[in-house]
Amino acid sequence: MKKLFLIALLLFSSTLAIAQKSYTIDGQSIQLKTAVDGPVALLWNIIDEEYRYFIKTQDDQLVELINTKNANGVYQEQYKSALKDITNNTLDVSKLKLRLPSLARFIERYNTAVNPDYISMHASFHPEIRLGIFGGITNSPFVENPQNVKSAVFGAEVEMLVTANRRHSGYLQLRQVAEKDEFKYQTTELSLGYRYRFIENSRFSVYGDAKFATLNFTKATVIYIDENDTINTEHIDETAFDIPLIIGLGADVKLSNTIYANLGYNQIFAIFFKNQGNFSSDITLGLKFKIN
Repeated sequence: MKKLFLIALLLFSSTLAIAQKSYTIDGQSIQLKTAVDGPVALLWNIIDEEYRYFIKTQDDQLVELINTKNANGVYQEQYKSALKDITNNTLDVSKLKLRLPSLARFIERYNTAVNPDYISMHASFHPEIRLGIFGGITNSPFVENPQNVKSAVFGAEVEMLVTANRRHSGYLQLRQVAEKDEFKYQTTELSLGYRYRFIENSRFSVYGDAKFATLNFTKATVIYIDENDTINTEHIDETAFDIPLIIGLGADVKLSNTIYANLGYNQIFAIFFKNQGNFSSDITLGLKFKIN
């Protein structure tokens, strides 16, 4: 069993950062490896055939984690008290082991708690995938729409959330704007975008939305009067790829472990598209389903 543990420890250790840096501790210069970096760092090395672990605090102080025996041969577990002080007793240390994998997980949990944007050095990419459907209205603010007509819009999307930091996600969206009698315009749009959740908790999130690439298949009928006072009708059927950087807002509300309600206020403005004179009335409601 001891051999199996040593093998597992070595395998885990091989995935950690191997860069070493020299530190002076008790007047002695020693090389330490960084296992976890962040607001609080975990440093370690094998010195004189002994595993030694250190915490580098936010004010760059080094604290060694030790576990010595008393006169009766009972381990004192001083490292737990030290970590309680360093983390302001915000995490449970009762089951914490003085071993590299256990310490690394503990420090990463603490770093995530104090810095929502912290991303683990060792996190593997296993995104949470959500399938969404939505519908609503839009006045297509980046298209000439003199009467500010509202059209129906509906669509679907696949969203991938970074599990190591759920504030970040990317999405692929299919969106259809329907034609109306008073506004002969329709488009099918395929787009890529990014979301940042500036409010994120277990029940709901609020995010900013940036749509940075779009492919539109558009059909429209334009009626105009030329210089001879003749009424002309022009039929448009075009495909266009753009990088507009369209900005919107949204919110997800958790209904169950796998279902979220979604509200979107879209197309508020764009960096590389010009608004055609109508303030955005692009509002959608939908559902998202966690599928993994």
